[in-house]
Amino acid sequence: MADGVGRLAWTWPAAGNVPTVVGIDEAGRGCLAGPVYAAAVIWRTRPEATPENDALVRLVRDSKTLSRGQRDRVRAFIERHADAWGVGVASREEIDRVNILRATLKAMHRAVDAALAKEATSTSTEAIDDYTHVTLLVDGDRFEPYTSPRDGSFVSHTCITEGDAKVVAIAAASILAKTHRDEYMRGEHAHGTYPLYGWDRNAGYGTAEHMRALKEHGACPLHRTSFAPVRAAKQHDREMAGFDAAPPKS
Repeated sequence: MADGVGRLAWTWPAAGNVPTVVGIDEAGRGCLAGPVYAAAVIWRTRPEATPENDALVRLVRDSKTLSRGQRDRVRAFIERHADAWGVGVASREEIDRVNILRATLKAMHRAVDAALAKEATSTSTEAIDDYTHVTLLVDGDRFEPYTSPRDGSFVSHTCITEGDAKVVAIAAASILAKTHRDEYMRGEHAHGTYPLYGWDRNAGYGTAEHMRALKEHGACPLHRTSFAPVRAAKQHDREMAGFDAAPPKS
């Protein structure tokens, strides 16, 4: 449960006595452009109590409550102190092909794969050797059962509404998913290639700035064509192209 430093729990009652809890969260599900990211974090115990560590532990909470600078500081802290962590991605193409929910679940599974792979190579005596001792704690209310990479058996999971405000491992996952995705959207493959949409500021969300640019410049290859505002922009582009191509009336 919660300790005296942070307000969030390090364990979760529904997990029982399972020693390995994997917190899972996503970022970018509601964006109009770019991939969706997910992260998975295994973090069993609070780091050594020091003034610096305690200050950073207090910031391990829902990523939406933190400033960009705070998220970046806490990301480094999590990646340094967590037992294992992983990030999974589902591309814009996958989102449009299978829908955003299924793509998000794929990203979550990839994040768990990555975290468990790191845990498997850990020198810690806590390294996982039996997946019946693992439970997945997922932010939200939807998840697709995950199977053990060792023998194909189902790994138990629990969905927790607003879990990123309740469990440290989920909050940590929310911060990693958000910061890794924002880094991509600010980088050369997104904002660097398509600077007109302000993705270094809005990360692909449908802000007023983004919507104005979408209306003015149309959609680019990173826009999710299965999302209604993008479809509307592409339809407008087609109609304008047809109007421009039409011969003048006599």
